[in-house]
Amino acid sequence: MTNPQFVEAYAEYALASVAMVLSKPSSLTYIEAVFVPVIFVTAWQVLFDQAQLKAGQMVVIHGVVGNVGSYAVQLARRAGVKTIATVATDDLPFVRDLGANTVIDYKSQRFEEEVRDADAVIDLVGGEAQKRSFQVLRRGGKLISAVSPPDQHLAQSHGVEAAFFLVNVTSQHLAEIAGLIDGGKLRTRVGAVLPLADAREAHFMLEHLRPQPKGKIVLTVGAS
Repeated sequence: MTNPQFVEAYAEYALASVAMVLSKPSSLTYIEAVFVPVIFVTAWQVLFDQAQLKAGQMVVIHGVVGNVGSYAVQLARRAGVKTIATVATDDLPFVRDLGANTVIDYKSQRFEEEVRDADAVIDLVGGEAQKRSFQVLRRGGKLISAVSPPDQHLAQSHGVEAAFFLVNVTSQHLAEIAGLIDGGKLRTRVGAVLPLADAREAHFMLEHLRPQPKGKIVLTVGAS
């Protein structure tokens, strides 16, 4: 059964996002620019508006190879926030190159045995990783999830805050992010570009029924 609060929050997000229009960053192609608004603003807001991270603090980010996660690492690095990223073995070099301070291979290490007293956890994967994340937070720390509502009983028992988050795209955030991109301070990454006729294949990728590209999947209409 669908959570009514989730439906209401998503409806508010959709209405708020419809009217946001801004010139694309001049350094990006239209295909590169198409995924900037929601992805980049999500990363910005989850770090600084929701987790309220500041320079010198420490954050654990799950799902770094995904679109939001890869930009969250870059933004955290620029803000002087110490970043601990959990990734699969094959993605270790890529995430180090993004600027993560510490990279944990979740296939061979349990992050809750490696990390203590984090100021925040950014959860972009959900499931067991989310539940285990409460163990790495300091008292008063924050767990922010963009994928599923955290267990409030677990949060209370660990003395932390936990919240589910939906992005609220604003013109101010878009303008700030466009400036960072054009200044060469943030990198974008397109995973796959498919014609609209191959939308079915894109869904197969998202459902892991086909090899999933690292980066956003873009559907084009007509010439790209």
